[in-house]
Amino acid sequence: MSKSDEKTMGWMDLFAFGRQEIMALHKTWIAFFITFYVWFNMAPLASTIMKDTGLTLDQLKILAICNVALTVPMRVVVGMLCDRIGPRRTFCIVMWAMAFPCMYFAFASTYTEMLISRLILSAVGTGFVVGIAMTSLWFKPRDAGFSQGVEAGLGNWGSSLAAITMPFLALTVLDSWRWAIASSGIVMFLYGVYYWFGITDGPKGTTRPVSRKAQAIEVSTWGDLILAIIWTIPIWGVLSLLVRMVTSKGYITTDMSYLLYAVIAIMVVYQVFNLVKVNVPILKKGVPEDDKYRFTQVGTLNASYVVTFGAELAVISMLPMFFQKTFEMTPVMAGLFGSMFAVLNFFSRALGGYVSDRTPTRKLAHLIYLAGVTGGFILMSMITSQWPLFLAVLVVFICAMFVTGGCGTTFALIPFVKRRITGNVAGYAGAYGNVGAVVYTSAYVTLTDSQFFLMIGASAAAVFLFCLFFLKEPAGAFAKEYHLSSVDREMMAGGGH
Repeated sequence: MSKSDEKTMGWMDLFAFGRQEIMALHKTWIAFFITFYVWFNMAPLASTIMKDTGLTLDQLKILAICNVALTVPMRVVVGMLCDRIGPRRTFCIVMWAMAFPCMYFAFASTYTEMLISRLILSAVGTGFVVGIAMTSLWFKPRDAGFSQGVEAGLGNWGSSLAAITMPFLALTVLDSWRWAIASSGIVMFLYGVYYWFGITDGPKGTTRPVSRKAQAIEVSTWGDLILAIIWTIPIWGVLSLLVRMVTSKGYITTDMSYLLYAVIAIMVVYQVFNLVKVNVPILKKGVPEDDKYRFTQVGTLNASYVVTFGAELAVISMLPMFFQKTFEMTPVMAGLFGSMFAVLNFFSRALGGYVSDRTPTRKLAHLIYLAGVTGGFILMSMITSQWPLFLAVLVVFICAMFVTGGCGTTFALIPFVKRRITGNVAGYAGAYGNVGAVVYTSAYVTLTDSQFFLMIGASAAAVFLFCLFFLKEPAGAFAKEYHLSSVDREMMAGGGH
């Protein structure tokens, strides 16, 4: 069926509350929103927590690092779980399980308890992956880009609303930072109960293809197994950069860092072992031609998310200070201009998906956005104090539109890699977004602002070339239904979900 034979989803469709898939979209972005709200519920209360508990600034910085430490690898783990037991159950497990460390942190009496609870709570950032997997089950291929852009864009606003409302809750409504944080965990737990009964894995009566194993992503060839190992190592290995950062600042001892490096090495070996264990029997048996996919597809999407979402996270952390230093403005005004990446997230991310649904090929839409990311950061590297402020703001605005929109075009491609491992692929790409943020942030301390922007632009150019040569336009990218392989149909007939 040609692309023009079916009406694609548009902005006004978001208000069609009588349609099941639209209600599923709203229920899912709210779940994602709540998990991100809980994930970022500490930062807005930093000064209040320090004053009440006597924590030092260095201790609070360690808590902030713990708050993101496990997000990267757990996104892959949760993505695998989505493909095995379904996103509905997985989302509920995430919301229920993470409510407890949230409340434990709120009422912790020692710093050790705060550290442990915040480290565990970092896994709540996996809600993003589950939302993508659920949305892909409810919407047809032709609407994949826009629906996922809306879900991810609105969900990401959870972090922004936490920054705005947590101080108000803590200081005005509840008169307690502890109860403000605990209440967000309670709301998340209760919404998990609602989500369990309020949604299904796709429209009722449909059958979901299930991955063979939950321990590792499936591959199609021996060469792809090697690529999967190569792409898996940095997901755990990037934690070593966090350990190095904490050690260099004197937050932990050298002996403790050696112990943490050993734990990271063990987890890398364990993940590689699982990849081999899961895939060797599959490869020995042989993979049918219609069930094969190329792991380079996953690699291109991983790299794309590094230079889009990874760059976004890294730039958000330094942009207000950049404006303040370059144009000698007040912190309030600098924060306003520096918030453009975060504020634009919903509109431009959904727009990226919208463009992907309407461009002749999804690959073309993606390449256009990657080219925009490259050009945007090159222009940002040229900004100096001699520039008119309005022109600098315009350049940052345009760059932000391409960067956040590029997140939308990336995830518009994810459901088409291989239907039954959509959660796995979303987990890998989502993890690499955080890998990129850690790498860029680590590099920033040794670079000038101009060099930092130029570095991101150069990496975006490299990813553009990588995708130009290795990203393949998915078959059936605008079809009425997703392509199912013979193995998918066989597994569904044998008891798929």
